[in-house]
Amino acid sequence: MSRRTSLKITEERERQLERASEIVASGPNDDPPMSVVFDAALAHLIQSEQNIQEARDEMNPATIQQFNTEVIGLRYRTSVENRWR
Repeated sequence: MSRRTSLKITEERERQLERASEIVASGPNDDPPMSVVFDAALAHLIQSEQNIQEARDEMNPATIQQFNTEVIGLRYRTSVENRWR
């Protein structure tokens, strides 16, 4: 991962941040800082990958594949792959 000092906020990224902010907010009047939204998204990504790794030995691949996302997903029973990049 390269470290950058600035983050370009495209229209699509702005929409995603707004939606993520709504999910993280504790109520309709809460406006969490962007750092809290990023922290929540990163924690969710890490937990999701861990959950898929743990479930792959207990469930059949077809069931787990129902929970695949654009970022992580189980491919058969061989590996969890990152499809984002």
